[in-house]
Amino acid sequence: MSKGKTIHDSVHGGIPVEEPFLSLLHRPEMQRLHNIKQLGLSYLVFPGANHTRFEHSLGVFHLAMGMGRAIEADEKELKELGAAAMLHDICHPPFSHTLEEVMQVSTGKDHMELAASLISGDGSPYPSGSPFKAETNLAEELESSGVDPVMVASIVAEPPKEVNPSQGSLLSDEGQSFFGAPRYLNQIIHGPVDADQMDYLLRDAHYTGVAHGIIDRDRILSTITVHNGSLVVGKGGAAAIEGMMVARSLMYSSIYFHKTVRIAEMMMAKAVECASESTRNGLHLKTEADVVNDLLSQEGAPSEMMCRLLRRDLYKKAYSISGEDVEDGHLEQLLKLTDYSRRKEVEQDLADRAGLPSSRVIIDVSSRNSLLSMSRIGKTDVPILEDGRIRPMSRRSPLAKALQNRSIHDWALMVSCPAEDRDKVLRAAKAIL
Repeated sequence: MSKGKTIHDSVHGGIPVEEPFLSLLHRPEMQRLHNIKQLGLSYLVFPGANHTRFEHSLGVFHLAMGMGRAIEADEKELKELGAAAMLHDICHPPFSHTLEEVMQVSTGKDHMELAASLISGDGSPYPSGSPFKAETNLAEELESSGVDPVMVASIVAEPPKEVNPSQGSLLSDEGQSFFGAPRYLNQIIHGPVDADQMDYLLRDAHYTGVAHGIIDRDRILSTITVHNGSLVVGKGGAAAIEGMMVARSLMYSSIYFHKTVRIAEMMMAKAVECASESTRNGLHLKTEADVVNDLLSQEGAPSEMMCRLLRRDLYKKAYSISGEDVEDGHLEQLLKLTDYSRRKEVEQDLADRAGLPSSRVIIDVSSRNSLLSMSRIGKTDVPILEDGRIRPMSRRSPLAKALQNRSIHDWALMVSCPAEDRDKVLRAAKAIL
């Protein structure tokens, strides 16, 4: 790894990139990320939020390599980790998480599963009909550099939500957990303290101008270690972990789930839903310009909603139910709306009752976990190593425990529509919801 360059980053400063990673940066899968905004449509509320998934991927690579060296990973592991960190977002759809659910319904896979397939050599990096053609696939590129694409794909694909009982026993007050196969490389990308969230908190705070995302990354990197095959943080880093949890909680409520941002995102998703099937095909390989031009070329709802977004003529909240107002008798009905198909049916019912096209009514509902009073943010319980024993951060810190139960947005359900239709939609929502 002798050849290299230093890339100047607005958050981390000079980032050294050597081979084989420099060649990966020039791959079409990575270059597409120049045209995918990190925060989707958040720039409509936070004008500076025009940074891209390319910048974020470079930052995750930088932090992941620092974490790998901190735990003394060997050269083979560093190559696999660096490649996974750089490539982990290559299948993010245009406007980032905005179209994730639409893409998942269309393909049956999320962006991490699609990325793992592309890394394994399955498929082209270009959408159907593109005049471009890649000379080699990612698997061939990685193998030529002595990097195992299967291992890289396994690091990128987030592990199953359910772990075996011995690993899950980390959250038990009694006894200690004993882990099976080493999981630390995967956890550096998808874990309680990972390079992905450290970069997006710092980067999103920097570009939005919101000061909530500041974290002590140097302290965290100096206190992480591996215990029984898993990534943990020494007790000396506990205060930095508390700070990261606070930052994450505030960033979710103030930026990621800002009411106006969510309405804009749901409008974009609705526009793509109303568009032709070809618009939804291959979303993970398209740029934002591809989607915008495609929507503008189609008559009716797709072009109308895209024009509204371009003019920032956004839908308005017509009806909402706050989390505090959700009663046990209503919870079951709200949980049903977390299902994509059911939510679309209710949107159609609301539109029919209000005498409107379905494109003019949008339902946004909290996640299933959030409705069940679980942490919407996830990854909150950070394992702290103290005197040879592991304790979850939430058991060690009242602040961490409180953050687990903190709501990250003001509504359990929100219905939005054009401003001129609010009265009709409000009456329909009260009757149906």
